[in-house]
Amino acid sequence: MNATIAMITTRGLLGRRRIWLLVPLPLLLIGLALLVRAFGPPPAEWGEPVIGGLGITAILPVIALIVGTGVLGSEVDDGTITHILAKPLPRSEIIFTKLGVATGITALFAGVPLFVVGLIAGEPALAFALIVGAVIGALAYCSLFLMMSVLTRRPVLVGLAYVVLWEGVLGNILTGTQKLSIQQYVQAIVDYLAPTDLLQGRVSVPVSFVMAGVFVVASTAYAIQRLRTLSVAGETG
Repeated sequence: MNATIAMITTRGLLGRRRIWLLVPLPLLLIGLALLVRAFGPPPAEWGEPVIGGLGITAILPVIALIVGTGVLGSEVDDGTITHILAKPLPRSEIIFTKLGVATGITALFAGVPLFVVGLIAGEPALAFALIVGAVIGALAYCSLFLMMSVLTRRPVLVGLAYVVLWEGVLGNILTGTQKLSIQQYVQAIVDYLAPTDLLQGRVSVPVSFVMAGVFVVASTAYAIQRLRTLSVAGETG
């Protein structure tokens, strides 16, 4: 990983105003968990809608979408990507560095709150499983959204279509689409690491691990290849 690119990318993300839109999301998740816990219902009654419905289904992919498309997409749009491409750096190193930064920031803003919510639910094992699942989900989501940022000028729109339409709508109607749902992989992995009644995975664990890896490898490889085709002007062809 290139330390200079990582530092510039991190500073650029945290320095943009839109990144601070992420702060209310983890606070909302933790605050909601504290609120329902204060009113006394057992975690079995609120765990699935709060952890699964809000944390894994909404907050994790939304944060990954904002961060994953932001680490490179804004540089492609404003042309500053040419400064990076002008340096004698392998395109793979640029993508790996960007992906590492995006995964780390997503895991921080989504994984840590999920870990805290697991502790609020009184399930330390679940808390550990949630942060592991969040890291795996962050890596898969960010690789996908990073690829979208070099594939299209509207990566956020395309990413929202995947999260809302594919994972959200079709995932609840057509069971076959769940095998191509990162959200389902995360839930299955968390349920495997800490079996509880709070989350129920709909995809087998082997499929979840394998397909999460496929998303990461395929998306990263395509992003590297696509970055190699960028012209000096930073256009995507």
